Amino acid sequence: MQYESRKLPPYKGARRIAITGYFNRFRRLCNVTPFPLPIVYFALLFLLCAHVCWFSSVRMILSVIAFPELNILVVMDNGIVRAAWNIPDGQLIEISYGEVDNLLEVHNRYDNRGYWDIVWGRRRTDGQGRSRTESHTYWLIGSSFKVIMANDNQTEISFSSRWDPDTWNSSYPALPINFDKRYIMLRGSSGFYSYTIVEREEGWPQVNIDQIRAAFKLRGEMFHYMAVADDIQKEMPTPLDCARGQRLDYKEAVWLTNPSNPELKGEVDDKYQYSLDYKDNKVHGWISRDPPVGLWMIIPSNEFRSGGPVKQDLTSHTGPTMLSMFHSGHYAGTDMSMKFEEGEPWKMVFGPFFIYLNSPSHGNDHLLLWHDAKVQMRKEVQIWPYAFPASVDFPKPDQRGSVHGRLLVRDSFDTNDTIVSACAAWVGLARPGEAGSWQKEAKGYQFWDNADCSGKFQIKGIREGNYSLYAWVPGFSGDYKYEQDISVTAGSHINLGDLLYKPIRNGPSLWQIGIPDRSAAEFFVPKPDPKYSNKVFAHSHRNRLVPHVPNNSTLHSSIHIALSVNTLLINRFRQYGLWKRYTELYPDHDLVYTVGVSDYRTDWFFAQVTRELENSTLSGTTWQIRFHLDHVVPFSTYTLRIAFAAATSSNLRVWINRPPGSSRPRYGSHMLGRDNAIARHGIHGLHWPLSINVRSGWLQPGNNTIYLRQFRNLSIFEGFMYDYIRFEGPPQSR
Repeated sequence: MQYESRKLPPYKGARRIAITGYFNRFRRLCNVTPFPLPIVYFALLFLLCAHVCWFSSVRMILSVIAFPELNILVVMDNGIVRAAWNIPDGQLIEISYGEVDNLLEVHNRYDNRGYWDIVWGRRRTDGQGRSRTESHTYWLIGSSFKVIMANDNQTEISFSSRWDPDTWNSSYPALPINFDKRYIMLRGSSGFYSYTIVEREEGWPQVNIDQIRAAFKLRGEMFHYMAVADDIQKEMPTPLDCARGQRLDYKEAVWLTNPSNPELKGEVDDKYQYSLDYKDNKVHGWISRDPPVGLWMIIPSNEFRSGGPVKQDLTSHTGPTMLSMFHSGHYAGTDMSMKFEEGEPWKMVFGPFFIYLNSPSHGNDHLLLWHDAKVQMRKEVQIWPYAFPASVDFPKPDQRGSVHGRLLVRDSFDTNDTIVSACAAWVGLARPGEAGSWQKEAKGYQFWDNADCSGKFQIKGIREGNYSLYAWVPGFSGDYKYEQDISVTAGSHINLGDLLYKPIRNGPSLWQIGIPDRSAAEFFVPKPDPKYSNKVFAHSHRNRLVPHVPNNSTLHSSIHIALSVNTLLINRFRQYGLWKRYTELYPDHDLVYTVGVSDYRTDWFFAQVTRELENSTLSGTTWQIRFHLDHVVPFSTYTLRIAFAAATSSNLRVWINRPPGSSRPRYGSHMLGRDNAIARHGIHGLHWPLSINVRSGWLQPGNNTIYLRQFRNLSIFEGFMYDYIRFEGPPQSR
């Protein structure tokens, strides 16, 4: 079936994209009681005057909301889409398309339909001198409204506010920022854009910013079908279904016991099940079957999102709710928090993103709306960076630069100094820092490209500034950083030529478990308890076993297999309660892995979690790796290299050839991670690489055993996900 977005008939004559007021519509939208007649007459008189009088091609109308005071409503309407905000707050009240007056939830208050908010905290000292952090939510409610542009082709409006220092010591302090929240509508566009400029001035107080997002609450009686990926889309429960359900071990997880849709009975719903990596999180949204309408969030760039391309975050979820997440501690914890010191200035632009609406030109195949949304997403990506935002803080395409080159890899211990291409490497620019610091970077812009199989990369649309160039390569350990910082200026095109990455290692690989790819996807992910399954993940076409890397694999095959794992990333890990399956699968003893015999695809559980005991208490777990050495090089140092794909409030202790309790551990870590990836159905969080020196005197010819103990047992969600484990011989054993 041929598909195209349905567009309403254009206005007759040469009418401008107008900002206009609608009194009667606003009355319906706000779901208010009948108005006193004097107010109605006053409003109608004002409406008549407004349609006669023009100011800069902008028409506005005084309107009444569900409060005693009068407020002004501003409406942008291009003949295809109509959107309305209150003035000066800038809260989105209406999105109308076709014959439907409002696609936002009309039963919500006007300030709980479409909004931006920031979660933040500040350190406070109590009367006893103890320091604690207060947490607050700051809604971006404007105090000033301005029409930035209004012409035949484009309208841009602004809702802004400046920080009032007098609020700082009050019971309800305001976040010390200035913001300018913008909305743009273009002629002929089936949607509108939004972005916000956030600024801290020099001298302002210390704060932490933990989350920045834009949220949209859609009409519950219309939108039941959600799509976030080709294989993650389904009919969703209602908020009432969740309220009637049973809360599970994690507060966001609900077992649906009596849903309005019988097909959902017995499933688990949790908003974190629908999280995606930023690199995959470019379009998601909701579909209404009657009338057939799609409402989509399109994020054409990751430059304004923290943590790099593999940072995970929320998309859409039960509500129906649609999000654009710019910054959060999800799957990262407090390590990702924006920490501003006293007096530290800062400015950043978040967005623009695009709210897109579509409907089928004929028929009622709702899945066509998803495919059309993907087509529109690719169009938006293609024209990024946009040329139409009016703010000087958003540089136009000709005010940006580019960086290109080729990344090569030489792993001398495994390839006899052969240089190979960094196939599928992620290469990016972020604020200057140490190798790998980009994954915790939140205060600056990031620009990334996925290299081709020859290792070539081209990073476009880079804002002016100084950056470090970072990279990591699937199949190779460690992080790459270019030796010099890079200064990008407007119009510059920087050719770095061939860059050579030498992966970290101290000697040749004697054995390896897993693949260095920052994920635990290649390990064994069990089937969920049938009682708590989510059918969309059980039926995913990507839910397949991943390839196995034999211990003697060559470098080239490791690259190929690493890429295969990335392509065949399973979705089973998104199921609820997988942490409980460990005790069921290992009821009497912990995991034992024998190198050369075991297969990590089936014999290495994807997460080292706590064990549930019969008395409902928890205990830490000790995993064993058994391996054989033909001989041990005396007076030498071997290396045990461990990389975690995720860590949640965990401590690692390592013993070698002596079981725990018989002696002090050979290695002990501090507490690692707060990413909560186990509870939130993630297959990775932050990456934690460890290198442990192993003295030859701790080893023996023949059979050896490494004990890995995670001893914290305060929560069922504490534990590690491993990226890979590699045992390296001493350099002279090559």
